[in-house]
Amino acid sequence: MDMKKYGNQISLVLAMGIIFLSTIPQIRHVVGLAMDLILGPLLADPVNLPFYVIILILSALTGLYSSLLQKYTIDYERLQEVQQGMKEFQKEYRDAQLSKDERRIKKLESKRDKMMKEQLEVSQEQFKPMAYILLVSIPIFLWLIYKLPLITELKPYLANIIFPYFGFRLIWTGAIWIAPAWILWYMICSICISQVIRKSLNIGGI
Repeated sequence: MDMKKYGNQISLVLAMGIIFLSTIPQIRHVVGLAMDLILGPLLADPVNLPFYVIILILSALTGLYSSLLQKYTIDYERLQEVQQGMKEFQKEYRDAQLSKDERRIKKLESKRDKMMKEQLEVSQEQFKPMAYILLVSIPIFLWLIYKLPLITELKPYLANIIFPYFGFRLIWTGAIWIAPAWILWYMICSICISQVIRKSLNIGGI
């Protein structure tokens, strides 16, 4: 089997497999318990970090890991070249249609298949690191799910946060509709930190 040829498909299948396994309660519990051996001390004496600080730290680590992985597995130069080429092609094709230049339109249509194929290839390239990213991020996510109810019960002073507009919240309780406060905080941290890291690594961002 040509691993390079089927690399994107293999990565996608592995990613789906990891997601599926994480839905099984027994596996979630075992993974959460195992991760607690690594991350649990952050919540124990004498460290006693608040849960929102731990989420901030984990978001930074996963953001850095995923960004570095994407940088070295995805050809961003080719991706930008293909995207720019597609923009130029679409502009040229639109101009040809407006001018009703049939000869030019036919010439561009013969070129369109090649352009679409290249765009599909570079789009699939972005699936390459997905399985490796999930391999790290899902165990962390499962640990948060495993640990949050325990911390809320045993050390509630570590499981609260003050949101702008929403005010004081236990990090396990709802913040927006049915979304728990910890998921909202995780999303805010992950998006902001990832964007800064991606921009600093020159792979897109703010």
